[in-house]
Amino acid sequence: MCDYSLQHVKSRPAKIGDQLTTRDFGLGTRGFSASEDKNVAVCVLPGTELSFTAEVRRMRVWPWQGKAINQKTAIFRRINEHNPFANHDALEFPDGQVVPLTMLAEGQRAAVLQLPVTGVETKAPQWEVYEASAAVSNI
Repeated sequence: MCDYSLQHVKSRPAKIGDQLTTRDFGLGTRGFSASEDKNVAVCVLPGTELSFTAEVRRMRVWPWQGKAINQKTAIFRRINEHNPFANHDALEFPDGQVVPLTMLAEGQRAAVLQLPVTGVETKAPQWEVYEASAAVSNI
């Protein structure tokens, strides 16, 4: 998803294989930009798996910040959903660290590996439903 702070930026949804770059959109927040146009924010759904080209780094505000997170893969998550004015976009790393997207250094590249399954209903084949009901009626 795109954080509320990017609502005035041109955007599009993420696709498998997208090459994204962390970018400061000049609105006090960071997000992912599209490889074809750095001014387009790419909205990522919670559960999307990402692979970075290098170890992920935090932005450097204080001398002790800016260190590598020592991870190259992450899953996109939503945080602080109870607060409509907080940033919600974050990455969860394999070691359990959750880092807000706004805290990542600019210019890092990531590929979209997998999108989450979304509300797609699947129906069981008719024969499975029939077999299950037949087994129950024979008891």
